[in-house]
Amino acid sequence: MRSQLVAGLRTFLVCTVLLGLAYPIAITAMAQLAFADHADGSLVERDGQVIGSRLLGQAFDGAEWFHPRPSASGYDALASGATNLGPTNPDLLAAVEESAVAYREENGLDPGAAVPVDAVTSSGSGLDPHISAANARLQAPRVAEARGLTVQTVLGLVEDHTDPQALGFLGEEGVHVLELNLALDELTS
Repeated sequence: MRSQLVAGLRTFLVCTVLLGLAYPIAITAMAQLAFADHADGSLVERDGQVIGSRLLGQAFDGAEWFHPRPSASGYDALASGATNLGPTNPDLLAAVEESAVAYREENGLDPGAAVPVDAVTSSGSGLDPHISAANARLQAPRVAEARGLTVQTVLGLVEDHTDPQALGFLGEEGVHVLELNLALDELTS
């Protein structure tokens, strides 16, 4: 019995050192060497100060900004998650309809105008940093007016910051909201 206990304890200690210490340290070191920016959170800096991450959406309020997808977590990375309401849940349907009305009013659209789904629903994480190109194009006139720019200038920025579909066919084109808003700031500064 004693020999089995000692063998079990040795196995536990070896696995703890290898899998709990050596492996995580080795993977962290490789990530820092090969992908330092990604390993550190893909932080976005301006004037030497961190203002966001390429990986996480953040709130932008005001007519002069492109707005991200709604967030079920209030853009809190520690509370990341979806609403967990099913597609036929009356609460979700009411929230989507309310968001669609607000989106149309905010962007000067007709009451019956189609609204991109990403403008009125949160992503699975609640922190998606991208919006669809269609969503960005619908917001462009509002942003242009608020910033005193032409709609064509703002649409040009949208096109410049539109990421293609993954592998050329998966998903849809997306626009990184933080990068687009930073480009707007650079243009009007």
